[in-house]
Amino acid sequence: MAAIIPLKRVVSPSVGEAIDRDFQRLHRISRERPAPTAAEREETLGRLHQGLRSRKEEFVRAIDADFGHRSRHETLLGEVFLVLQGIQHSRRHLRTWMRPQRRRTSLPFLPARSEVRFQPKGLVGVISPWNYPLQLSLLPVASALAAGNRVMLKPSELTPATSALLADFLRSTLGPETVAVVTGGPEVGARFASLAFDHLLYTGSTQVGRLVMRAAAENLTPVTLELGGKSPAIVHRDYPLHHAAQRIAAGKFFNAGQTCIAPDYVLAPRERVEAVAQAICEAVESSYPSLATNPDYTAIINERHRARLQGYLDDARDKGARLCEVNPAHESFDEQGHKLAPHILVDVTDDMAVMQEEIFGPILPIVAYDRLQDAIRYVNERPRPLSLYYFDRDERRVDRVLQGTVAGGTTVNDTILHVGQDDLPFGGVGPSGMGAYHGREGFETFSHKRGVLHQSRLNAAKLLSPPYGRAVETLLRVLLR
Repeated sequence: MAAIIPLKRVVSPSVGEAIDRDFQRLHRISRERPAPTAAEREETLGRLHQGLRSRKEEFVRAIDADFGHRSRHETLLGEVFLVLQGIQHSRRHLRTWMRPQRRRTSLPFLPARSEVRFQPKGLVGVISPWNYPLQLSLLPVASALAAGNRVMLKPSELTPATSALLADFLRSTLGPETVAVVTGGPEVGARFASLAFDHLLYTGSTQVGRLVMRAAAENLTPVTLELGGKSPAIVHRDYPLHHAAQRIAAGKFFNAGQTCIAPDYVLAPRERVEAVAQAICEAVESSYPSLATNPDYTAIINERHRARLQGYLDDARDKGARLCEVNPAHESFDEQGHKLAPHILVDVTDDMAVMQEEIFGPILPIVAYDRLQDAIRYVNERPRPLSLYYFDRDERRVDRVLQGTVAGGTTVNDTILHVGQDDLPFGGVGPSGMGAYHGREGFETFSHKRGVLHQSRLNAAKLLSPPYGRAVETLLRVLLR
């Protein structure tokens, strides 16, 4: 999620001029030096990797300050580790990815030779959100650099300490001829999205994604949109309840639910709804015996988002949902920053705000289903999710769910772990996104696939040129049979 970009707001002249200077400088360099060698790209990625390793604790402190409290271990696992792993994966495979791909040449044009070459697109723009301000900034930046591009980054204004550190880190690590960081509020984001990039990646809400795509369309800029939505977790009645509850709780309450691929709601067999709710409550209590001063439990990013989440709870209660607040130590959060206790909801209905909007917080509704086909239908009647999770050890049913639903990505018998697999594409579908990155898909997203035909010295191309005669007539009869 991210702040709405109001496309009609304008930045001050001085800020606008600075953004334009960064754009023009990197755009010019991307044309003057359009294709960094494999060695140059590996060296750039190496500096990024080493720089992040050496300054990781600075990022831990900055993100903690922006959130009011962010678990140190969640930052190291969910941000630093994933970025370092992703950079190393790109470095190891870069030369293979860059290698031209041989393609089949149509029979009438033999002995010509066909291939696809991967070229940098030029200057890539990246707009990153606040919930994982390091990971969702540096992973796409690293992918764009691996593809040989220059990059401009616009991090979120809701994480100012991290954004300032990113600007200093990238400037000192890679230099102004490789990357620029633009900081500021929604009006800066609007100006940024309107620049004529060669590719633009945006991560955030579906609502803002529409505005970004509209701005990019003015320049015919291709876009990759990493959005959100309501990602379901389906639990089959035969699956061990305790294990499902543990893994759902782990994925849901990591970063206090402020994760785009967190389970947004659970589909549970009708006769097991109460048991599922109880098991998840117990799993949360085991992980977080206290909340207010617990270093493992992350705060909500700011008071506005905490109020939004409280509004979901109030609306659900008023409309008949039963709320289970998981607060083992019976603490009060009035004086404890922006923390919000985990809540499990049952008896939810579609008219509740919590079932209409992406939750993005520590609230987990449980929806009853009767047959597995009913759960599949429930998912398919709604916008396609960024992720879907299914708990079942029957491979035929697993395949039935995978074949019968469409989602950006899936982890079977666990949650959120597919995002950490560098050889899997990460991206949404429909309202949850457009395009993908991570690993090879990231390299290809930020590369232009250039088709090349190498004509041979001996060839029959002259037959295809006027003046046409009997030879062409004979050839056409063969080709058009």
